[in-house]
Amino acid sequence: MQSQPVRRLSTRRLDLVASTLDHLLAELESAERLASSLNVRIGPGWPPGEYDREAQELFRDRLLEGGEDVVGWYGWYAIRREADGQPAQVVAAGGFLGPPGDDGIVEIGYSVVESFQRQGFATEIVEALVCMAFRDPRVRVVVGRAAAENRGSLAVLVRAGFVQASHADGDATLRFELARETMEG
Repeated sequence: MQSQPVRRLSTRRLDLVASTLDHLLAELESAERLASSLNVRIGPGWPPGEYDREAQELFRDRLLEGGEDVVGWYGWYAIRREADGQPAQVVAAGGFLGPPGDDGIVEIGYSVVESFQRQGFATEIVEALVCMAFRDPRVRVVVGRAAAENRGSLAVLVRAGFVQASHADGDATLRFELARETMEG
């Protein structure tokens, strides 16, 4: 029997909320509907980077197939908490490409709204999601990929403890890995 999926994580400045089917259905309708369902502000630049409609639809479909057991293994909304008179706001999306397979590998991804980049949010997200993943005994390795020219994303993975494993897919994308033993050792 699997434990109840994690739905909320907190970092120094962020609350991470696992996307549910209801969140994704709201988001696919409009950013305003998602903002209402999360009770936060969503500003310009949403959705960020590779977290586009295609990713949202993929996550919706995977949640439809997997149900409650897979919540937390796909999308997460990173919400900067209310501070200094600024309302709570979604600043990034992160998550995994699914639950661990028989090989014990999960792949992490993240995209930060452009106006919030270079402020350390991606590192907070990656570190929190990696810790969450390794709480599941099935997870042996977390994989991250970044384009060779994306210095910011490469730095995030290195700061989070990942090591370069190879070029992925024979292109300019680099594959990084973080093994459970590294975290425990």
